[in-house]
This record gives sequence, structure tokens and C-alpha cells, in this order.
Amino acid sequence: MISGLNHITLAITDLTRAVEFYRDVLGCEIVSLHDSGAYFQVGELWLCLCVDSKAAAQSRSDYTHIAFSIASAEFAAFEEKLARLGVPIWQENRSEGRSIYFCDPDGHKLEVHVGTLESRLAAMSPRFGASADGCCGPV
Repeated sequence: MISGLNHITLAITDLTRAVEFYRDVLGCEIVSLHDSGAYFQVGELWLCLCVDSKAAAQSRSDYTHIAFSIASAEFAAFEEKLARLGVPIWQENRSEGRSIYFCDPDGHKLEVHVGTLESRLAAMSPRFGASADGCCGPV
């Protein structure tokens, strides 16, 4: 049986640029750097960046994305940092909780969210019933 999320690997085109973004902009802790990639610790998750000549430097047009948690007290400063650095925003927040949806330099869609699964389900219950059908809210 699956017991949890182990890691995320993202194909990237430029290692230096990607490391600077994940380390300096997102604040991920780098634990290993080598010629073809890097590993970061993000809470309990580890994130791998892997240089791949087939990596597309554009984002997908669908809602697929990776969401990271942030403390409510840190959200405004993080949002201001993204704006100051000109990080592209791919969607305005329309779900419960504070979120910002942005792209990394290789076009991977990311989100930073204040909230929990419990807060999301509680916010959805009035719209979708107790089963919380509808999953993500409006997209």
C-alpha cells in the first residue's frame, strides 16, 4: 500500500537558474547539488530538480500544479517578494484560504497556500454537500 508522498522530480532546462529560484525565492533547503540536478528538503518532502534536454520551458494549460504550505503570518511578505521579482502569476485565487499561483522559470505551475485539507473540505461542504464532491473548488 502507498503510505504517502515520497518526492517530486521536476525536469528543468537550466540548473543554476532553477536552484536560485527554489533556494532563494521559495526558501527550499538545498541538500545536494551535482552536475545534472539538485535535491531540496521542503518540510518532510524532498524535491529533485533534474536537467533534461526534453524539458519544456512553458507551462501546461490545465489546472495541474504543486502546492506548498506557508504560515499565514509569512504569506503577505512572500506574495510581495514574488511581485517584486516579477514571478509570473498563472491564476488568481478563487479557493478558500490565501493562495498565490505562480510559475517557476521552467513553467512548472506552483501554488503557495495557507490552509489545510480540513479547512478546504469545510469550505466546500456548503457548496458540494457533506461528501465534498467537486474536489478542488472553482478553477
